[in-house]
Amino acid sequence: MKLDCMDEELRQIHEASMQVLEKTGMKFHHPEIIELLQQKGIKVCGQTAYFTREQIIEWVSKAPSTFTLYARNPQYDIVVGGDNVECCPGSGSPAISDSDGSKRSSLMTDYVNFLKLYHQSDLYKVNGGFVVQPTDITSKHCISLMLYATILYSDKGIITATGGVEEVQALMDILAIVFGQEEWAQKPRAITIVNTNTPLQFDKNMLETMMVFVKHAQPVIIAAASMAGTTAPITLAGTIALTNAEVLAGIAVTQMLSEGAPVVYGSQTTTSDMRTGCIAIGSPEGALCYEYAARLAKAYGLPCRGGGSLTDSKSLSVQAGYESMLTHLATHRARMNLIFQSAGIMDGYSSMSYEKFVVDLEIIRMVKRYLEGVKVNPTTLAVDVIHEVGIAGHFLTAEHTMKHCRKEPFIPEISLRGTVMGDPSEALLEKIRNKKEKMLTTYQRPEFSPEIQQQLVDYLVTKGFDAKYIESLQHME
Repeated sequence: MKLDCMDEELRQIHEASMQVLEKTGMKFHHPEIIELLQQKGIKVCGQTAYFTREQIIEWVSKAPSTFTLYARNPQYDIVVGGDNVECCPGSGSPAISDSDGSKRSSLMTDYVNFLKLYHQSDLYKVNGGFVVQPTDITSKHCISLMLYATILYSDKGIITATGGVEEVQALMDILAIVFGQEEWAQKPRAITIVNTNTPLQFDKNMLETMMVFVKHAQPVIIAAASMAGTTAPITLAGTIALTNAEVLAGIAVTQMLSEGAPVVYGSQTTTSDMRTGCIAIGSPEGALCYEYAARLAKAYGLPCRGGGSLTDSKSLSVQAGYESMLTHLATHRARMNLIFQSAGIMDGYSSMSYEKFVVDLEIIRMVKRYLEGVKVNPTTLAVDVIHEVGIAGHFLTAEHTMKHCRKEPFIPEISLRGTVMGDPSEALLEKIRNKKEKMLTTYQRPEFSPEIQQQLVDYLVTKGFDAKYIESLQHME
């Protein structure tokens, strides 16, 4: 931990969080966790645990500052921590938004299509999780089928969903089949999100997910999604302090379960719209919360997750653009290690959009180029070139221009520049849709062992899944 490196603002937030955990406490809705806390000397009254600051610092300090998430294809292995930034998929939306704002329920075909799109993008090294929440399969069955689909359609790093102990153990069984019964748990192979129930609670399912993942040495993201003014204080400092307290308590428990367990400090905290009570994910307050989360995590020596290309817009609109650019730029600039919800999310997390997915890819590339900054050296200063071209000359045909014209300026894939014939809005939308269709039509499924695939099918059938439906997942368009 680098507590002595905190500036005065962070120190005050940290101190407030410690007071919350000491005086108000954190409620854990699971008897095994309550027993564990008591064994570790934590004061417990009923289901509420009260941590001293010394206890929090002791246990959080045991978490690693970085770890590697190993993909099926080694070219997609990622380091989680430090200043490395990785974009991650959207998560949890039950609906699909069309460009005009009309909505329909998400289906398993949408889940597979988004797996393909994320796999196609070179901006992503991870895939899966609740990319969308399919409404045409039962919630009891969905997380195993989604993991199976993720393995079929992508060989990038694996994100999984969450659930009760039996459901999550099934995910572990599937991963063991894919990576080998003996070897798979020797390295981090999959990651998931364990959310707090703000204010100051962890529910049974989240704790069971945590327990199973930690038991198998797989990393978890402990994340809070407080809403200033509704589930947290209206003032951002208080909201950030509450979020910090919840996340640190969760991280401490992971280390009590297994010292050195890989874990990530997570925050999707933002504000509420006080006119409606709704979440406001595309707000400047949200962008500030993600920035402070990254700063706090780095002070504690922890990997971090937060932010995204977030908007409350109901359609592909100007609002979707300016909110997503703000939140993604703030998060990326803070060197957030894992940026979930980075492409496609809309309407306060309630829907995903194919068109916005493509737009967000453009936003991510623009942000990455901006943050690269300006390279200053004798070649880029080009004094000799300026002298050669001279007064009133032009640089268009200069050899220096030819050499650098494809590397120095950002070259957009969908943005319109120059003269446009016809309706520019329609022209932009056509480019967006063409980009999406090209990504889907050129998609190629990564190689996967037929023997292992059959083992997965056999396992899912023994768990009560329909063999014909499993077969249909292999050919879903």
